[in-house]
Amino acid sequence: MQFCRIYTGGDGKSYFEELDQREGSKFFLTSLAVKALIFKNDMNREDLHRWHTAPRRQWCITLSGSVEIGVGDGTVRTFGPGDVFLAEDVTGQGHTAKPKNWIRAFGHLE
Repeated sequence: MQFCRIYTGGDGKSYFEELDQREGSKFFLTSLAVKALIFKNDMNREDLHRWHTAPRRQWCITLSGSVEIGVGDGTVRTFGPGDVFLAEDVTGQGHTAKPKNWIRAFGHLE
């Protein structure tokens, strides 16, 4: 399982950072408050291929299909069912996303 965050660095580019998923991590067996939970199935949106920022801080859980996320340092990762990322790149260049039948849940933090 991939478990990471996407954030904006001091140079305005987005980066991936691994999040702790070990036993006892602050992310596991702890209540994480979210403002809203949204399910999305607009599976193959072309507009996501361009650079864009996250609209708000939000958890993204891939339920089925996949998405290829690219960040400013050139790194590209593919997220599939069960993979989770915290989108925090709300400023700067943002990231790209290439969905393939991507069904996901967003947990809005703000």
